[in-house]
Amino acid sequence: MRAVKPNRAEVSRLDDSFETLLALFSAATLEINPSLAPAEFAQRLTTRATELFGSRGAAFVQPSGTTWQIASLTGAAHRWDAATKAAAARGLSQQAFAPSLGLRTVPAAAILGREAADALAWRTLLVAKLKASDDSVLGLLALIDLPGELTSIEVQLLEALVSHAAVTQENARLFSRIEQSRRQWVEDFDAITDYIVVHDSENRVVRLNRALAEHLSLRVAGVGGRPMDSLEIFGARSPAGGCPFCRAPESEREEFVHEAGERYFLVSASRIPARGEEGARTIHVLKDITDRREAERRFRRERDFNKNILNNTQSMILVLDTAGLVSYANRRCFEAGHTEDDLLGLPLADKIPLARRPLFVEALRRALEGTPADNLEVPLAGAGGVTRQFSVSLSPMRDDQGEIISIVVVMTDITDAADLQSRLMHTEKMAALGQLVSGVAHEVNNPLAAIVGFTDLLLENSEVPEGTKDDLRVILQEAQRTRLIVQNLLSFARQMPPQREPIQVSDILRQTLKLRAYDFSNHGVEIRELYGDDLPLVVGDPHQLQQVFLNILNNAYDAVQETRRSGKIAISAELSGSVLEISFRDNGPGIAQPDRIFDPFFTTKGVGKGTGLGLSICYGIVRAHGGEIAVHNNDDGPGCTFKVCLPVATPTVEKAHEALS
Repeated sequence: MRAVKPNRAEVSRLDDSFETLLALFSAATLEINPSLAPAEFAQRLTTRATELFGSRGAAFVQPSGTTWQIASLTGAAHRWDAATKAAAARGLSQQAFAPSLGLRTVPAAAILGREAADALAWRTLLVAKLKASDDSVLGLLALIDLPGELTSIEVQLLEALVSHAAVTQENARLFSRIEQSRRQWVEDFDAITDYIVVHDSENRVVRLNRALAEHLSLRVAGVGGRPMDSLEIFGARSPAGGCPFCRAPESEREEFVHEAGERYFLVSASRIPARGEEGARTIHVLKDITDRREAERRFRRERDFNKNILNNTQSMILVLDTAGLVSYANRRCFEAGHTEDDLLGLPLADKIPLARRPLFVEALRRALEGTPADNLEVPLAGAGGVTRQFSVSLSPMRDDQGEIISIVVVMTDITDAADLQSRLMHTEKMAALGQLVSGVAHEVNNPLAAIVGFTDLLLENSEVPEGTKDDLRVILQEAQRTRLIVQNLLSFARQMPPQREPIQVSDILRQTLKLRAYDFSNHGVEIRELYGDDLPLVVGDPHQLQQVFLNILNNAYDAVQETRRSGKIAISAELSGSVLEISFRDNGPGIAQPDRIFDPFFTTKGVGKGTGLGLSICYGIVRAHGGEIAVHNNDDGPGCTFKVCLPVATPTVEKAHEALS
């Protein structure tokens, strides 16, 4: 509103009524203060305005929610029913949003409408807005039927009165909000079920919440000022005058667990520094965590129990996600030589050789569809490239909604059992074949001796034609070949124990190579000897070991002859722990069925070129020497590699051999 400054002429014309007006204004401003209730405020405002300016009456209208209402009416109104009130409030409220043109008296009909003005019998109105600090309208004061135009002094007084009323009402609302917030804070503070206590810097109680007061059987209002150590909250003790829950008073915040009998409380301390006249305070919140601690204890017991089961089982247990990647592996996996880097986050299928991988992938697919797999026998590449045989079970793991979220894989190492079973089957097979071969060999030897003997006699007979002798020589050659087969059968059947003596493997290898050197040289087969003269001694039968090496070399020679490329055979020997490993690597076509190559009578050669007993005899000789013989196709090129592993002689045997040599 624009303030109107009185001129000297007007001031000089003021009489004693001006002093009366000022007195009334002063009384009005004293009576209208923020402590009044809203209804009392409105009533005093309209009453004092009527007295000050001599109007026939005054009305105060203010917003209430989404509508406006007449808060107070002083003076006469011809009719004052609910409909008339609403019409008056509606007409006056429109002035709150109209542009302000200063204080001026206008016809009531122009503001309220003719019907409402006639109903109220109001002729003129002067409307003044009560504005807040943000320029919003708090209410409207309407002076009814003023006796005349206001003087400049009266305008100033009215503007001052309206401004004072606006400030008063705004302060009243602010005080109301503060009081409401305080009450709300107290209600919220007391509604908290955790136990709360606030104390000052001298460890005297400022306030308890209702939950703690009820627990201590105390009144909230009667606790203020008492020493903290006098409350004995949950048996907590402290030195005289101290706080039992302030363990680190210099810290802004602290937290610890307080044990009270069979109950546990999480105690949190928050410190508020001193501000102005307010001293420093500390807020302690005590939360009962007994149930949580008990649940944690049960969880730890179950977790440790399950962990112990998983880590102490002899089986390898892994968990795969739905993509087949390893997300968990128990301790047994790492004890077997695996590391986190070569297991976690990687596909388990990559650890399985290509030949058996499709079987595992199919079982994994079925497990992801909900069908478990049991006793799936697959090889698994372990540490150092060693492949072992495992019995694998795959079980789907589901969440609370029944969706499959992972696969539990239990892998039991059956390598030793499989080897034992294989050896048992081989032993039984050899025993049965030995009996059969022994009987057949003896039965064949008798007629064979007669055939050879009579053929020799006929060849020595000069009366036999030369053409017939050629046929007899063929008969004799085939009979001798048959006798050689029978001798092999007998050797296979008997498998005599080897003669034990310290031997140098390099010497036996060189002697064996001399036996085939002519054939190797004539047919362009390159021999590479990758071993030295200082190999450790082994204990065994030199003749039987030579038979083993010769048989392997013969097979390698036959293999490289099947290809058109230049034949190459590499012989190497190296010490691996307490075992001497002798390897024979060729670049032939490889072996189609390496797992059957040592079976009796199994041969990959054509009809009439092999009996299938040579490698079986080698297998028996090596095993009789306490060693192992194995074969695998080369991963980095053509051909295959035979590996003979023999235990080295003990230091005592080596010293005795050196003393004799």
